[in-house]
Amino acid sequence: MPTAIAVLGDGAMGTACALVLASKPDHRVTLWSARPENGRLLQKHRENRRLLPGIPIPEAVQLSLDLDAALQAADLVVWAIPTVYLRPTLAPLAARLRAHPAPAVSVAKGLEMGTFQRPSEILAELTGARPLAVISGPGHAEEIARGLPTGLVVASADAELASWVQRLFSTDRFRLYTNADVIGVELAGALKNVYAIAAGISDGLGFGDNAKASLMTRSLVEMVRFGEAHGGQRSTIFGLAGIGDLITTCVSPHGRNRAVGMRIGRGEKLAAILTSMSQVAEGVYTTRSVQERIVAMGLNMPIATEVYRMLYEDKSPRTAVQDLMSRDLKSELA
Repeated sequence: MPTAIAVLGDGAMGTACALVLASKPDHRVTLWSARPENGRLLQKHRENRRLLPGIPIPEAVQLSLDLDAALQAADLVVWAIPTVYLRPTLAPLAARLRAHPAPAVSVAKGLEMGTFQRPSEILAELTGARPLAVISGPGHAEEIARGLPTGLVVASADAELASWVQRLFSTDRFRLYTNADVIGVELAGALKNVYAIAAGISDGLGFGDNAKASLMTRSLVEMVRFGEAHGGQRSTIFGLAGIGDLITTCVSPHGRNRAVGMRIGRGEKLAAILTSMSQVAEGVYTTRSVQERIVAMGLNMPIATEVYRMLYEDKSPRTAVQDLMSRDLKSELA
């Protein structure tokens, strides 16, 4: 019997996951669109022209606007809705989702503003108790969809589920490693977006490789502090979900958060930047959530704090850099 997989969310990552999963002949993959207008365009063109132009969606992927039909016989549900839209999308559908308690995988990154909930926590709250895993790491959808080699991590408290998901997704171009630290993996995936904005600001200001390397290294230190303070493991931050994703998102031309930072560094205002974007830059929202925790817990995370001040208090990027560079001198290991 083929394995039936429902991918909920037709954005870039949802589409890329559907393409990977449908590359195996023993999989039956359905890609569900939350927005009918997007779904109809996908059905018409069999191509995500807005987010993944030029990449055809094969007939092996069934395109659906019918949530119940997508879920009906699903052995696995892949959640690919951006964190900022997760609750608004799922809350009206909660009863229907609870009626289909199939194991689930979340590929969303970020933290919900106000609640500080991770994507897996939002899903558990709204869709009911079910086996749950998360996938994260250095995985730009643009490259995954084109079949470029990618290595990510799948985390779950259920080792058997993690191994099963690992086998379902892994191909000769897409490799998953397992991890039991769900908290660390999700926090790392959220935090790196904050520092991608910082990296973009550095690029927008015209700084060089020295600045970028120092920034990324000290950002990793802050990620470890935050992750450990919230129950994540240091080893996870030093793995694919942490340093791997940080490297990718800070240097790649695909990075939406880095792109926001570049425009901030060049003098544009956040409101105008967000209005002009067709995709979600999760780091903008995560920065606010992280700063609230920094203040509440008294954490020492100067880079994240300066990103917050530039985004939400209109602080000059050059002033922020000067303030970071002129802090009291200290040991690297302090």
